[in-house]
Amino acid sequence: MNLSLRQIATFREVMRSGSISQAARTVGRTQPAVSTMIATMEQELGFPLFIREQGKLTPTPEAHYFLEEAEAILARVERTKLTLGHIRALERGKLRIACHPAASSLFLPRLLTEFLEGRSEVDIVFNMRSSDLIEDLVASQQFDIGFAETPRRRASIDQTDFDLECVCVLRADDPLARAEVITPDTLDGRPMAVLFDEHPTAVQTEAAFRSAGRRLNKRLELRTSLPGLQFVASGYCYMICDMITAYSHVVQMPRSADLVIRRFSPRISNRVSILTPGYVTRALIAQAFSDYLERAIDTMQRRMDELLRAGGQRL
Repeated sequence: MNLSLRQIATFREVMRSGSISQAARTVGRTQPAVSTMIATMEQELGFPLFIREQGKLTPTPEAHYFLEEAEAILARVERTKLTLGHIRALERGKLRIACHPAASSLFLPRLLTEFLEGRSEVDIVFNMRSSDLIEDLVASQQFDIGFAETPRRRASIDQTDFDLECVCVLRADDPLARAEVITPDTLDGRPMAVLFDEHPTAVQTEAAFRSAGRRLNKRLELRTSLPGLQFVASGYCYMICDMITAYSHVVQMPRSADLVIRRFSPRISNRVSILTPGYVTRALIAQAFSDYLERAIDTMQRRMDELLRAGGQRL
């Protein structure tokens, strides 16, 4: 049996109108073409659909039964067309994202909120994980997108890398805030909040102080920079902060903490990457969000550079 959707739709119109000629006008075909189509269907099905008497069509009981099936088939096709249209318009799908801690509190949730506007039928799986674990989750295709600190390249992962500049965060009323650039000389022996010893930014910071012959007073050790902002605001310490955390507060958080950012020299680098599985074709919604995230990171870098050149910004 080889029935086409056009044949099934034409049969439905014949049943609805009770007339070959009316059905032909509805489907935009000639009357002989519709008659031939119905006859071909009957041959394929192996039983008559209509009794033809004195120029009239009388549906057989089998035709009434087949009409129910035809209606169900065509309704399913319409639903499928609608679903595919939503997918094409990026309005439906599922997006699985794994994010490292620095971006999971404010930066990426804000971007997701913007991206999902008008996409109520896009489902999200959003998990915070360590960068090492994110790498493995993306490589094994358990997540569509990972946002993590830059790993070593591997064939099972496609990645887009970004080299972000860390900034110095301090109280606006601190005398050091008058400086445009903060250095190890400036912070010599002053209490600092730093990330754990193995973190690349902590390693760079310690190397910068050591190279300048200055003492890095590690008063507070952290896993992420976000809690450090509260300690800086209280006057407990200074902090060299990743750009994502600082930018998130510039954009989103209230300024009651009265903090400012300043450029730190020598430059402390925080390398992050957008990770996607290798060896597979990305879903349209995943590609769209990956592109959206990439543009957002570029925008963040430009704005932070403008703020730093303009003398910093209160957080």
